[in-house]
Amino acid sequence: MIKRPPVKAELANPWASLSSDQLPPYIPFAAPVDARGRYLPYDEFRHRVPKDLSVDIAWFFTKEARAHAKQSLFGQVDPKRKGTYITTNLMQKTATIVDQSTTSAALEWANKKVGEGLNIAYMLEDLIEDEAISSSQLEGAATTTLVAKEMIKRKREPRSMDERMIIGNFKMMHFVWDKRLLPLTADLIKELHAIGVGGIDDGKYTPGIFRLTDNVVVEDSDGNIVHQPPPATGLDERLQSLCNWVNTDHDDIESQSYIHSLVKAICIHFAIGYEHPFNDGNGRVARALFYWFMFKKDYGAFRYISISNLLKEAATQYGKSYLYTETDEMDMTYFIDYQCSVIMRAVAAFKNHCQKTVESIESFDTWLFNSGVYGKLSGKQRIVFQVAKSSPNTIFTARYVEEKLHCSYNTAATVLNGLVELNLFDKHKDGKEWIYSLRDKQEIQKNWIS
Repeated sequence: MIKRPPVKAELANPWASLSSDQLPPYIPFAAPVDARGRYLPYDEFRHRVPKDLSVDIAWFFTKEARAHAKQSLFGQVDPKRKGTYITTNLMQKTATIVDQSTTSAALEWANKKVGEGLNIAYMLEDLIEDEAISSSQLEGAATTTLVAKEMIKRKREPRSMDERMIIGNFKMMHFVWDKRLLPLTADLIKELHAIGVGGIDDGKYTPGIFRLTDNVVVEDSDGNIVHQPPPATGLDERLQSLCNWVNTDHDDIESQSYIHSLVKAICIHFAIGYEHPFNDGNGRVARALFYWFMFKKDYGAFRYISISNLLKEAATQYGKSYLYTETDEMDMTYFIDYQCSVIMRAVAAFKNHCQKTVESIESFDTWLFNSGVYGKLSGKQRIVFQVAKSSPNTIFTARYVEEKLHCSYNTAATVLNGLVELNLFDKHKDGKEWIYSLRDKQEIQKNWIS
């Protein structure tokens, strides 16, 4: 359990209780962040105050500095309190990186620069699955990433509750992309939930229906209640208020109400998680709506960027970022700052993937030319082989290649069987379907050298 900060009424005014000689050691605490630029919650802050100083007095100075710097979000995420935040250096850096690297225009420019538009697009297509899989795993799905990708690519029916969860999340990600131009409404939120959880355990999830009771709580791993959502009474009105705020234009940088799209998307994520409008599946809906808003604001590269993949690696810290906000006067800075740290790493991973893709294409083309394989491959075979080489765990079926390369089923089958004949791919039968995969790289080169 985290240590909740004292409320302002519990803090003595140091200006009245301290002498002028006692004040100087507290001056460094009169800032929103510490010397390293960290926006510390009280739970961590208290351990960084020297033992000869009062933690509460030091906290008083920090809270006063924050009060003068905070901005209102104008979005109601609590019946009694409205969220506020302070723009930190991390937020500014993340917003800059997102603007530079993840807009649809930036993605299009990268494709043209590489000169392999179809190849890059096909390779990045594999990343679309990652958020759906990781978001499900974050919620407890035990299915491995490899099995999940195989299920999605083959379009086979899920065999377990966990696999149904992944398919539901996969459908949600496509839904928010398709609906990105629509305004946010309660009905859209309900439809998103129904698509994501329908058919998993309808008695538990009640797909597309807002909760009617107050028996929904968030517990930690020890069974302690760490979050009691606001009452079901007034839920419709609060969500309508949220929708109104989301649909309000905050893009004018000259306006006092300006909010960067990334910050706003993170706030939507928080608000849904905080309200917990459904009996279950709220986290998935919250993360999907983050993506929906980023898509709406034309950050198209987020189709290929998974935040849940990193959130699941530090699920405890993810949960704490909610609690720090909730227990400190709805100070959204904690949650926004943490999400920015995750997004910055996720964007870096995406850029690294793209860079490796480019390098792999160049290296592969050189090998193709020098080995003589190049002349033996058709254009479609080069694309499929390049995708497989860059993502060695990827499996292929004729149906999958047919869809991705926009060709006939027979052409797709010919492409794959040709790769098998060239000793580049292996194939095996699963039920009535042939599954193709890349052979070991060393084996491929050995066969061609000989």
